[in-house]
Amino acid sequence: MNEKISSIDGGICAPVGFLASGIYAGITNKNIAVSSKENKPAQSETKKNDLGLIFSHTPCRVAAVYTQNKVQGAPIAITKKHLADGKAKAVIVNSRNANTCNRDGEEKARKMCELTANALGIKDTDVIVASTGVIGQVLDIDPIEKNIDRLVSLLSTAGSDACATAIMTTDLVKKEYAVEFELDGRICRIGGIAKGSGMIHPNMATMLCFICTDIDISNAMLTQMLGEVSKVTFNRVSVDGKQDNVQQNQCGWRYINQRYGLSYGKWSCWKSLH
Repeated sequence: MNEKISSIDGGICAPVGFLASGIYAGITNKNIAVSSKENKPAQSETKKNDLGLIFSHTPCRVAAVYTQNKVQGAPIAITKKHLADGKAKAVIVNSRNANTCNRDGEEKARKMCELTANALGIKDTDVIVASTGVIGQVLDIDPIEKNIDRLVSLLSTAGSDACATAIMTTDLVKKEYAVEFELDGRICRIGGIAKGSGMIHPNMATMLCFICTDIDISNAMLTQMLGEVSKVTFNRVSVDGKQDNVQQNQCGWRYINQRYGLSYGKWSCWKSLH
């Protein structure tokens, strides 16, 4: 194992086999979000991307960690059901509206998965869903339904930037990163995107994070890896320092599309890369 890790371009699409896209769909937000530093309307009030998609033609092994709030948003409930088999092929995500604390939340989250699945030609249970933004407002599904085909048509290996922008709320900058390293003589890659600005306190808070790689890792080790790493990363991040700011809808996922067929069954191998 070569322990040299290099930063590369490509974000979430740097690993072989992943595509992404992001567009402005016009998802409504009745509240005016304000930038915490400049007292100006945040990017969510401009025509920035508000609908994103990540896709792999190959079924992916998936591990997830979620907010530890006792109240969890509708997208998390649907995602947990769809990840019962530990696999997925697509992620649909929107900003501006968290689809949380609404009577029809799970219905809307399921509909987002169904629309995405139909556009991609896959099963709706192979789609997982996330939403971020204002809590307690009913999510209007129409902008998503009208724009899902366009979102799918724009999927590409250069789509990480557009998708990273789509998940931003009050973020002042988009967050994406990718690395590559060598395993058994082959170059392997890990890439990710995230969002989060204010209202970040241990146990995920208002963060979303998606990480992809093209290495074959078992679900069991992937779950162990993500859980252990989250304890010393995501669950230690604090911006506002207020426990009551832990939101109901936030999570981190890691996807494995097994493109290289390299199987590393010991967590100790991966720890040595850190």
